[in-house]
Formats: sequence, C-alpha cells, structure tokens
Amino acid sequence: MARFECIRCGKCCRSFGEFIRVERKLTERDFYCRYGITNELFLVHVQPEFAKEISDEFSKWGETKKDPAQKGCLFMRENPAGKGFACAIYPTRPSICREFKCYRMLIHHTPSGELRGKVIGINELRTQDEILAAIWKEKISPLPHPIESQHTPAQTAHRPGAPAVHGNDTHIHAHLYGLTRNEDKVWVNNVITVLAAHGYHADPVED
Repeated sequence: MARFECIRCGKCCRSFGEFIRVERKLTERDFYCRYGITNELFLVHVQPEFAKEISDEFSKWGETKKDPAQKGCLFMRENPAGKGFACAIYPTRPSICREFKCYRMLIHHTPSGELRGKVIGINELRTQDEILAAIWKEKISPLPHPIESQHTPAQTAHRPGAPAVHGNDTHIHAHLYGLTRNEDKVWVNNVITVLAAHGYHADPVED
C-alpha cells in the first residue's frame, strides 16, 4: 500500500474548505465550526502562531464569519516554515480533512519501477504514459464502479444550487452515496488485476 504524501498545495482547503463555517467563537483560539456538506459540528483549537491573525480576521468580518474575497477555509494559512500552505487547526481538524487524499492510487511501470500515473476521484487517471492511458480507456474505464452504478446520492446539507458532490476524494463520495469501502475494494482489485496483466503495478493509498 502506498502512503499518501501531502505537498501543501492547498487545493483541498480551497475546495472542501469552502464549506467550513465558524458558528461561534469561544476564546481567542477556540471556535465551534460546522461542515456544510455533512452537517458535522466540531470544535477546533487554533495553533498559537496563527491565533492573533485568525481572531482578528474573525472579529473584522463579524456575522459573515469570513472575508467575502477569501477562497477556501478560514484556517488555511501560508506555511511559515517554507513553501505552500499550513493548517492552523491541524491537530483538531475535522474528519473530512483527516480522511481527504487528493489521489487514491499510484501506478508504476513494473520493469522499471517508475511512477507512471495517479488515480484521483472515482476513476480518473492522470498520466503522460500513452500506453497506460490507452489501457485505462479500453480496459478499466468500462469496469462498473458501485458509486456510478448502484447508489443514489444521500441527502446532504448543501447550500441552495450547489452540486451534489464536491471534490474528488473517494471517501467523500462514499459518504454521500452510502458506499462501503468493501464495495469500492472490488473495483480496486479489478484495476490491480488488469494493470498487472499489462506490466503495471497499482499501489492503492492506505486508508
């Protein structure tokens, strides 16, 4: 199993983070928040190095709880230790953030061991390998996936007019569609078998 490695690009914080809203400020560092898609209510504790900045922003925007020009999560901050972004509430981040992985499978060329592709979302391949792309299109894309063929979307707490599913992560899709991980593993195992027959090794990311 592959181990997911975050590169601090901030894309998840800008997409899923759009639906994190602060409901109440308890102290300078403690906030009650709600995740709009799942309606999850959670308590967060801001890391000390970000506390004043976030508290000041929250106070500035009052009842709106957010700068209207801001994209993504209030708690996404520039990484003070280097490139990319950091999460100001990382130790107390909600389950939606703990489970998110922006890719779900790595694909290597078996003889060389070179990384040739990544699978994101339900079954989308990102690759520059033309042979792998052709195998995926002809052999794997036609494979039925339980999210697409068996499930009706669950009721969610979306804002009016919002699409039924946000982001690409399989765990989010599973929650919204009532899909069990065992059902998804059937599809994953089929993909592993097909790729192995064509000289590729599929390495799913650990849950």
